[in-house]
Amino acid sequence: MVPKIAMIGGGSWATAIVKMLSDNLTEKEIYWWMRNGEAIEHIKKFKHNPNYLSSVELKIKPDNISTDINCIINAADYIILNVPAAFLKDTLESVQPGDLKGKKIISAIKGIVPEDNLIIGEFLHEIYQVPYHDILVLSGPCHAEEVALEKLSYLTIACTDIGTASTFATFLNTRYIKTNVSDDIFGTEYAAVLKNIYAVASGICHGIGYGDNFQAVLISNAIREIKRFVDAVHPINRDIKESAYLGDLLVTAYSQFSRNRTFGNMIGKGYTVKSAQLEMNMIAEGYYAVKCMHIKNQTYDVDMPISKAVHRILYEGRSPQIEMKLLAEKLN
Repeated sequence: MVPKIAMIGGGSWATAIVKMLSDNLTEKEIYWWMRNGEAIEHIKKFKHNPNYLSSVELKIKPDNISTDINCIINAADYIILNVPAAFLKDTLESVQPGDLKGKKIISAIKGIVPEDNLIIGEFLHEIYQVPYHDILVLSGPCHAEEVALEKLSYLTIACTDIGTASTFATFLNTRYIKTNVSDDIFGTEYAAVLKNIYAVASGICHGIGYGDNFQAVLISNAIREIKRFVDAVHPINRDIKESAYLGDLLVTAYSQFSRNRTFGNMIGKGYTVKSAQLEMNMIAEGYYAVKCMHIKNQTYDVDMPISKAVHRILYEGRSPQIEMKLLAEKLN
């Protein structure tokens, strides 16, 4: 039976993954849901997403793209969730737990559901009763813009069932995409949420004038914060230096394509949160993540000075210059 894979979302990362799936040589049927009907008509006619990665040719059957999410989900064996975490509940509003039964659900979101304060895997398990062995997490240092350019990139597919992770990895391998598998669905997903916070911190520091030397100290402390937190939440034997953790943190903190770094840079230069969001016209997951993780860490009480400093800047109106000066005294 030919596997059927559905993409839920129409942004740059969703577009990049559709490109990977269609460039991969394994036989499969690709389906695609997005909210924007005009974009769908454009893709059907011209084979390009007019709003994101518009240079990428999209090899997908026109009849397999729809604004009807239930139709797309019903057709699929594998469902990739790829909308901003803040919009996930609205996106799945018409979807019932029974609609997902027996399907493999892949989170490519790298965010946290604000209203429920749950990472995507927890949200799927608690709200939609999806067993953990049917939940996969797609992570790793892989910006959509470089996928569009077919720059060599690496992805990690995590699932408690390594066999399921390995099977899904075969759908993504191309000459420019290499894949690894992991059984650490909690650690990889929490690390993906946290690295967005540290990318915001990196951008703030750049915006107020700190140089590369300080950035290196900031990020070396950030990976230790990630390790402390994921070890507290899900204590298993993991190597925090693997690309799903350290690699993803580095690319998000340093890359010109990082929207979280860009958002932080604007905050450091004096933009308000609202004005930065309006000018970017894209979602910086780190903004929502920092509040959610601040609340979640009240349970675990992990030492997280960088995350706390970003929270004070974004949600308590503190001065970026003062907060980063105080933070600098705590780093080593």
